[in-house]
Amino acid sequence: MGPSNFIGAAYMQLPVAITVEGANILTRSLIVFGQGAIRCHPYVLQEIEATRETDRTKASVAFDSAMFGHVRFTLANMARALVMGFTGSHFVDVSADVAPETRRYYQQLTRFSAALAFLADVSMGSLGGALKRKEKLSARLGDVLSLLYLCSATLKRYEMEGRQAGDAPLMHWAIWDAMFSAQSALEGVVSNFPNRVIAAVMRRIVFPLGRPYVVPSDRLGHEVAKLLIEPSATRDRLTAGMYLPQQVDHPVRVIERALVAVIAAAPIEVKIKTATRDGRLEAKLPPGAGLALLVERAQAAGIIDASEAETVLTAHELTAEVIRVDDFPPDLGVSMLAPPEPVTVHDASAMAPRSAEAPRRRVA
Repeated sequence: MGPSNFIGAAYMQLPVAITVEGANILTRSLIVFGQGAIRCHPYVLQEIEATRETDRTKASVAFDSAMFGHVRFTLANMARALVMGFTGSHFVDVSADVAPETRRYYQQLTRFSAALAFLADVSMGSLGGALKRKEKLSARLGDVLSLLYLCSATLKRYEMEGRQAGDAPLMHWAIWDAMFSAQSALEGVVSNFPNRVIAAVMRRIVFPLGRPYVVPSDRLGHEVAKLLIEPSATRDRLTAGMYLPQQVDHPVRVIERALVAVIAAAPIEVKIKTATRDGRLEAKLPPGAGLALLVERAQAAGIIDASEAETVLTAHELTAEVIRVDDFPPDLGVSMLAPPEPVTVHDASAMAPRSAEAPRRRVA
Protein backbone atom coordinates (compact mmCIF):
# COMPACT_ATOMS: atom_id res chain seq x y z
CA MET A 1 0.00 0.00 0.00
CA GLY A 2 1.15 3.50 -0.84
CA PRO A 3 0.50 6.43 -3.19
CA SER A 4 1.58 4.45 -6.26
CA ASN A 5 -0.82 1.60 -5.55
CA PHE A 6 -3.90 3.49 -6.63
CA ILE A 7 -6.08 0.37 -6.96
CA GLY A 8 -5.06 -1.15 -3.63
CA ALA A 9 -7.99 0.30 -1.68
CA ALA A 10 -10.49 -0.79 -4.34
CA TYR A 11 -9.01 -4.29 -4.32
CA MET A 12 -9.41 -4.49 -0.56
CA GLN A 13 -13.07 -3.44 -0.86
CA LEU A 14 -14.02 -6.17 -3.34
CA PRO A 15 -14.88 -8.79 -0.68
CA VAL A 16 -17.38 -6.33 0.80
CA ALA A 17 -19.18 -5.94 -2.52
CA ILE A 18 -19.22 -9.71 -2.95
CA THR A 19 -20.60 -10.60 0.46
CA VAL A 20 -23.11 -7.82 1.17
CA GLU A 21 -25.93 -9.62 -0.66
CA GLY A 22 -24.67 -13.09 0.22
CA ALA A 23 -21.86 -15.01 -1.40
CA ASN A 24 -21.73 -15.31 -5.17
CA ILE A 25 -22.08 -19.06 -4.69
CA LEU A 26 -25.54 -18.55 -3.19
CA THR A 27 -26.61 -16.19 -5.95
CA ARG A 28 -25.30 -18.43 -8.72
CA SER A 29 -26.61 -21.69 -7.27
CA LEU A 30 -30.07 -20.73 -6.03
CA ILE A 31 -31.21 -17.28 -7.03
CA VAL A 32 -30.39 -16.68 -10.71
CA PHE A 33 -32.15 -19.77 -12.01
CA GLY A 34 -34.06 -21.12 -9.02
CA GLN A 35 -36.18 -18.01 -8.56
CA GLY A 36 -36.20 -16.81 -12.16
CA ALA A 37 -37.35 -20.12 -13.65
CA ILE A 38 -40.82 -19.78 -12.14
CA ARG A 39 -41.27 -16.06 -12.69
CA CYS A 40 -40.02 -16.02 -16.28
CA HIS A 41 -41.71 -19.22 -17.46
CA PRO A 42 -44.88 -18.60 -19.51
CA TYR A 43 -46.84 -21.43 -17.83
CA VAL A 44 -45.31 -22.58 -14.51
CA LEU A 45 -46.62 -19.61 -12.52
CA GLN A 46 -50.09 -20.10 -14.04
CA GLU A 47 -50.02 -23.75 -12.95
CA ILE A 48 -49.09 -22.76 -9.40
CA GLU A 49 -51.79 -20.11 -9.23
CA ALA A 50 -54.37 -22.58 -10.55
CA THR A 51 -53.71 -24.85 -7.57
CA ARG A 52 -54.60 -21.98 -5.24
CA GLU A 53 -57.98 -21.35 -6.86
CA THR A 54 -60.80 -22.17 -4.44
CA ASP A 55 -63.36 -22.81 -7.18
CA ARG A 56 -62.64 -26.36 -8.31
CA THR A 57 -64.16 -25.84 -11.77
CA LYS A 58 -62.12 -22.73 -12.48
CA ALA A 59 -59.03 -24.36 -11.03
CA SER A 60 -59.40 -27.40 -13.27
CA VAL A 61 -59.87 -25.31 -16.42
CA ALA A 62 -56.98 -22.98 -15.61
CA PHE A 63 -54.63 -25.82 -14.68
CA ASP A 64 -55.47 -27.88 -17.78
CA SER A 65 -54.96 -24.85 -20.01
CA ALA A 66 -51.59 -24.06 -18.44
CA MET A 67 -50.52 -27.70 -18.35
CA PHE A 68 -51.24 -28.40 -22.01
CA GLY A 69 -49.61 -25.11 -22.97
CA HIS A 70 -46.55 -26.14 -20.95
CA VAL A 71 -46.35 -29.48 -22.78
CA ARG A 72 -46.67 -27.79 -26.19
CA PHE A 73 -44.02 -25.27 -25.18
CA THR A 74 -41.59 -28.02 -24.13
CA LEU A 75 -42.13 -30.08 -27.29
CA ALA A 76 -41.73 -26.99 -29.47
CA ASN A 77 -38.41 -26.12 -27.84
CA MET A 78 -37.24 -29.72 -28.15
CA ALA A 79 -38.02 -29.70 -31.87
CA ARG A 80 -36.38 -26.31 -32.37
CA ALA A 81 -33.24 -27.34 -30.49
CA LEU A 82 -32.98 -30.59 -32.46
CA VAL A 83 -33.54 -29.03 -35.88
CA MET A 84 -31.19 -26.12 -35.22
CA GLY A 85 -28.61 -28.57 -33.89
CA PHE A 86 -28.69 -30.61 -37.11
CA THR A 87 -28.71 -27.56 -39.39
CA GLY A 88 -26.21 -25.50 -37.38
CA SER A 89 -28.98 -22.88 -36.98
CA HIS A 90 -28.17 -21.58 -40.49
CA PHE A 91 -31.86 -21.28 -41.36
CA VAL A 92 -32.91 -19.24 -38.34
CA ASP A 93 -34.65 -16.07 -39.43
CA VAL A 94 -32.73 -12.95 -38.42
CA SER A 95 -33.75 -9.33 -38.85
CA ALA A 96 -32.19 -7.65 -41.87
CA ASP A 97 -31.33 -4.62 -39.73
CA VAL A 98 -28.50 -6.33 -37.83
CA ALA A 99 -24.85 -6.04 -38.88
CA PRO A 100 -23.86 -8.75 -41.42
CA GLU A 101 -20.85 -9.77 -39.34
CA THR A 102 -23.11 -10.54 -36.36
CA ARG A 103 -25.86 -12.44 -38.19
CA ARG A 104 -24.49 -15.88 -37.30
CA TYR A 105 -24.30 -14.91 -33.64
CA TYR A 106 -27.99 -14.12 -33.54
CA GLN A 107 -28.73 -17.51 -35.11
CA GLN A 108 -26.54 -19.43 -32.68
CA LEU A 109 -27.87 -17.52 -29.69
CA THR A 110 -31.37 -18.51 -30.78
CA ARG A 111 -30.28 -22.15 -30.84
CA PHE A 112 -28.76 -21.96 -27.36
CA SER A 113 -31.84 -20.16 -26.06
CA ALA A 114 -34.07 -22.99 -27.27
CA ALA A 115 -31.71 -25.54 -25.75
CA LEU A 116 -31.77 -23.74 -22.40
CA ALA A 117 -35.57 -23.58 -22.40
CA PHE A 118 -35.79 -27.30 -23.21
CA LEU A 119 -33.26 -28.35 -20.55
CA ALA A 120 -34.96 -26.14 -17.97
CA ASP A 121 -38.37 -27.70 -18.59
CA VAL A 122 -36.99 -31.24 -18.54
CA SER A 123 -35.07 -30.51 -15.36
CA MET A 124 -38.08 -29.01 -13.58
CA GLY A 125 -40.37 -31.76 -14.82
CA SER A 126 -38.14 -34.69 -13.88
CA LEU A 127 -36.50 -33.37 -10.71
CA GLY A 128 -39.25 -31.14 -9.35
CA GLY A 129 -38.32 -29.46 -6.08
CA ALA A 130 -35.09 -31.46 -5.95
CA LEU A 131 -33.71 -29.24 -8.72
CA LYS A 132 -33.11 -26.44 -6.26
CA ARG A 133 -31.24 -28.83 -4.02
CA LYS A 134 -29.13 -29.94 -6.97
CA GLU A 135 -27.32 -26.65 -6.69
CA LYS A 136 -24.65 -27.34 -9.31
CA LEU A 137 -27.27 -28.19 -11.93
CA SER A 138 -29.30 -25.06 -11.25
CA ALA A 139 -26.07 -23.04 -11.14
CA ARG A 140 -25.06 -24.24 -14.61
CA LEU A 141 -28.50 -23.42 -15.99
CA GLY A 142 -28.14 -19.98 -14.45
CA ASP A 143 -24.70 -19.66 -16.04
CA VAL A 144 -26.20 -20.27 -19.48
CA LEU A 145 -28.82 -17.60 -18.87
CA SER A 146 -26.21 -15.10 -17.67
CA LEU A 147 -23.90 -15.77 -20.61
CA LEU A 148 -26.70 -15.41 -23.14
CA TYR A 149 -27.54 -12.08 -21.51
CA LEU A 150 -23.90 -10.96 -21.83
CA CYS A 151 -23.92 -11.93 -25.52
CA SER A 152 -27.10 -9.94 -26.06
CA ALA A 153 -25.59 -6.93 -24.30
CA THR A 154 -22.44 -7.18 -26.43
CA LEU A 155 -24.42 -7.26 -29.67
CA LYS A 156 -26.64 -4.41 -28.46
CA ARG A 157 -23.64 -2.22 -27.66
CA TYR A 158 -22.03 -2.99 -31.01
CA GLU A 159 -25.18 -1.84 -32.78
CA MET A 160 -25.74 1.23 -30.59
CA GLU A 161 -22.19 2.48 -31.10
CA GLY A 162 -22.56 2.42 -34.88
CA ARG A 163 -20.95 -0.94 -35.75
CA GLN A 164 -17.44 0.45 -35.39
CA ALA A 165 -15.04 -1.70 -37.42
CA GLY A 166 -12.29 -1.11 -34.87
CA ASP A 167 -14.46 -2.61 -32.13
CA ALA A 168 -15.19 -5.80 -34.09
CA PRO A 169 -12.34 -7.87 -32.54
CA LEU A 170 -13.63 -7.05 -29.05
CA MET A 171 -17.16 -8.05 -30.05
CA HIS A 172 -16.05 -11.30 -31.69
CA TRP A 173 -13.84 -12.30 -28.76
CA ALA A 174 -16.55 -11.56 -26.19
CA ILE A 175 -19.16 -13.58 -28.10
CA TRP A 176 -16.89 -16.56 -28.71
CA ASP A 177 -15.73 -16.64 -25.10
CA ALA A 178 -19.26 -16.40 -23.69
CA MET A 179 -20.72 -18.95 -26.10
CA PHE A 180 -17.96 -21.43 -25.38
CA SER A 181 -18.63 -21.03 -21.66
CA ALA A 182 -22.38 -21.43 -22.24
CA GLN A 183 -21.73 -24.56 -24.26
CA SER A 184 -19.59 -25.97 -21.44
CA ALA A 185 -22.37 -25.18 -18.94
CA LEU A 186 -24.95 -27.02 -21.08
CA GLU A 187 -22.57 -29.96 -21.33
CA GLY A 188 -22.17 -29.87 -17.55
CA VAL A 189 -25.94 -30.10 -17.05
CA VAL A 190 -26.26 -33.08 -19.39
CA SER A 191 -23.19 -34.91 -18.08
CA ASN A 192 -24.28 -34.61 -14.44
CA PHE A 193 -28.01 -35.14 -14.82
CA PRO A 194 -29.16 -37.76 -12.26
CA ASN A 195 -31.35 -39.71 -14.71
CA ARG A 196 -28.88 -41.08 -17.25
CA VAL A 197 -31.59 -42.13 -19.73
CA ILE A 198 -33.00 -38.61 -19.85
CA ALA A 199 -29.44 -37.24 -20.01
CA ALA A 200 -28.69 -39.36 -23.10
CA VAL A 201 -31.83 -38.06 -24.81
CA MET A 202 -31.00 -34.46 -23.92
CA ARG A 203 -27.47 -34.82 -25.32
CA ARG A 204 -28.79 -36.11 -28.65
CA ILE A 205 -31.21 -33.21 -28.88
CA VAL A 206 -28.95 -30.39 -27.75
CA PHE A 207 -25.70 -31.56 -29.38
CA PRO A 208 -26.73 -33.91 -32.22
CA LEU A 209 -23.54 -33.15 -34.20
CA GLY A 210 -21.21 -32.35 -31.34
CA ARG A 211 -20.25 -29.09 -29.71
CA PRO A 212 -19.77 -26.28 -32.25
CA TYR A 213 -17.82 -23.73 -30.20
CA VAL A 214 -14.14 -23.61 -29.33
CA VAL A 215 -12.16 -21.10 -27.27
CA PRO A 216 -11.35 -17.75 -28.95
CA SER A 217 -8.26 -18.07 -31.11
CA ASP A 218 -4.90 -16.64 -30.08
CA ARG A 219 -4.90 -14.54 -33.25
CA LEU A 220 -8.15 -12.87 -32.19
CA GLY A 221 -6.79 -12.42 -28.68
CA HIS A 222 -3.71 -10.71 -30.13
CA GLU A 223 -5.94 -8.26 -32.01
CA VAL A 224 -7.85 -7.49 -28.82
CA ALA A 225 -4.66 -6.96 -26.83
CA LYS A 226 -3.29 -4.65 -29.50
CA LEU A 227 -6.42 -2.52 -29.32
CA LEU A 228 -6.12 -2.20 -25.55
CA ILE A 229 -2.42 -1.30 -25.30
CA GLU A 230 -2.31 1.30 -28.06
CA PRO A 231 -4.07 4.68 -28.22
CA SER A 232 -7.02 4.32 -30.56
CA ALA A 233 -10.63 5.35 -31.02
CA THR A 234 -11.68 1.93 -29.73
CA ARG A 235 -9.71 2.39 -26.53
CA ASP A 236 -11.20 5.87 -26.10
CA ARG A 237 -14.71 4.46 -26.42
CA LEU A 238 -13.98 1.80 -23.83
CA THR A 239 -12.55 4.28 -21.34
CA ALA A 240 -15.04 7.09 -21.99
CA GLY A 241 -16.21 8.64 -18.74
CA MET A 242 -13.41 7.15 -16.66
CA TYR A 243 -11.56 9.35 -14.22
CA LEU A 244 -8.30 10.76 -15.60
CA PRO A 245 -6.49 13.10 -13.19
CA GLN A 246 -4.80 16.24 -14.43
CA GLN A 247 -1.76 16.12 -12.10
CA VAL A 248 1.23 14.97 -14.12
CA ASP A 249 2.62 12.95 -11.20
CA HIS A 250 -0.61 11.09 -10.44
CA PRO A 251 -0.11 7.32 -10.93
CA VAL A 252 -2.97 7.03 -13.44
CA ARG A 253 -1.72 10.01 -15.45
CA VAL A 254 1.82 8.59 -15.36
CA ILE A 255 0.56 5.33 -16.88
CA GLU A 256 -1.13 7.24 -19.71
CA ARG A 257 1.97 9.34 -20.31
CA ALA A 258 4.15 6.23 -20.32
CA LEU A 259 1.88 4.54 -22.84
CA VAL A 260 2.21 7.40 -25.31
CA ALA A 261 5.95 7.73 -24.71
CA VAL A 262 6.69 4.02 -25.15
CA ILE A 263 4.80 3.86 -28.43
CA ALA A 264 6.66 6.92 -29.71
CA ALA A 265 10.01 5.44 -28.65
CA ALA A 266 9.43 1.97 -30.14
CA PRO A 267 10.61 2.73 -33.72
CA ILE A 268 13.63 4.65 -32.38
CA GLU A 269 14.64 1.69 -30.24
CA VAL A 270 14.38 -0.52 -33.31
CA LYS A 271 16.89 1.72 -35.06
CA ILE A 272 19.29 1.40 -32.14
CA LYS A 273 18.92 -2.39 -32.01
CA THR A 274 19.48 -2.65 -35.75
CA ALA A 275 22.64 -0.58 -35.48
CA THR A 276 24.02 -2.76 -32.66
CA ARG A 277 23.22 -5.91 -34.62
CA ASP A 278 24.96 -4.56 -37.73
CA GLY A 279 28.04 -3.59 -35.73
CA ARG A 280 27.63 0.15 -36.30
CA LEU A 281 27.09 0.73 -32.58
CA GLU A 282 28.94 -0.72 -29.61
CA ALA A 283 26.32 -2.36 -27.39
CA LYS A 284 28.61 -3.54 -24.59
CA LEU A 285 28.33 -1.17 -21.63
CA PRO A 286 30.68 -0.83 -18.65
CA PRO A 287 29.41 -1.97 -15.22
CA GLY A 288 26.87 0.43 -13.77
CA ALA A 289 26.14 2.13 -17.08
CA GLY A 290 22.56 2.25 -18.30
CA LEU A 291 20.48 3.10 -21.30
CA ALA A 292 21.60 6.73 -21.26
CA LEU A 293 25.13 5.77 -22.37
CA LEU A 294 23.85 3.64 -25.23
CA VAL A 295 21.57 6.44 -26.39
CA GLU A 296 24.47 8.89 -26.17
CA ARG A 297 26.59 6.60 -28.34
CA ALA A 298 23.77 6.26 -30.87
CA GLN A 299 23.40 10.03 -31.06
CA ALA A 300 27.15 10.52 -31.45
CA ALA A 301 27.21 7.96 -34.25
CA GLY A 302 24.43 9.77 -36.11
CA ILE A 303 21.99 6.90 -35.78
CA ILE A 304 19.46 9.07 -33.95
CA ASP A 305 19.15 12.79 -33.41
CA ALA A 306 18.78 14.78 -30.19
CA SER A 307 14.96 14.76 -30.17
CA GLU A 308 14.86 11.00 -30.70
CA ALA A 309 17.34 10.50 -27.87
CA GLU A 310 15.16 12.60 -25.59
CA THR A 311 12.10 10.54 -26.58
CA VAL A 312 13.81 7.25 -25.70
CA LEU A 313 15.09 8.54 -22.37
CA THR A 314 11.68 10.00 -21.45
CA ALA A 315 9.97 6.69 -22.22
CA HIS A 316 12.54 4.86 -20.11
CA GLU A 317 12.04 7.21 -17.16
CA LEU A 318 8.25 7.00 -17.30
CA THR A 319 8.37 3.22 -17.57
CA ALA A 320 10.60 3.02 -14.52
CA GLU A 321 8.22 5.32 -12.65
CA VAL A 322 5.22 3.16 -13.52
CA ILE A 323 6.77 -0.08 -12.29
CA ARG A 324 8.44 1.49 -9.26
CA VAL A 325 6.87 0.66 -5.89
CA ASP A 326 6.61 2.95 -2.89
CA ASP A 327 9.53 2.76 -0.44
CA PHE A 328 9.18 3.71 3.21
CA PRO A 329 11.81 3.81 6.00
CA PRO A 330 11.73 0.99 8.57
CA ASP A 331 10.84 3.44 11.36
CA LEU A 332 7.91 5.01 9.50
CA GLY A 333 5.49 6.34 12.10
CA VAL A 334 7.59 5.28 15.09
CA SER A 335 8.68 8.83 15.84
CA MET A 336 5.03 9.87 16.12
CA LEU A 337 4.55 7.36 18.95
CA ALA A 338 7.48 8.59 21.10
CA PRO A 339 6.50 9.60 24.66
CA PRO A 340 6.93 13.27 25.65
CA GLU A 341 10.11 14.35 27.28
CA PRO A 342 9.98 14.28 31.12
CA VAL A 343 9.20 17.62 32.70
CA THR A 344 10.71 18.76 36.02
CA VAL A 345 9.24 21.36 38.37
CA HIS A 346 12.45 23.40 38.36
CA ASP A 347 12.31 23.74 34.54
CA ALA A 348 10.73 27.14 34.10
CA SER A 349 10.53 26.83 30.35
CA ALA A 350 8.54 23.63 30.67
CA MET A 351 5.96 25.39 32.83
CA ALA A 352 5.39 28.02 30.18
CA PRO A 353 2.49 27.46 27.76
CA ARG A 354 3.47 25.71 24.53
CA SER A 355 3.15 27.69 21.35
CA ALA A 356 0.74 26.62 18.62
CA GLU A 357 3.66 25.97 16.33
CA ALA A 358 5.32 23.48 18.70
CA PRO A 359 5.20 19.92 17.36
CA ARG A 360 2.73 17.65 19.08
CA ARG A 361 3.63 14.03 19.91
CA ARG A 362 1.32 11.18 20.59
CA VAL A 363 1.95 9.20 23.75
CA ALA A 364 2.60 5.52 23.08
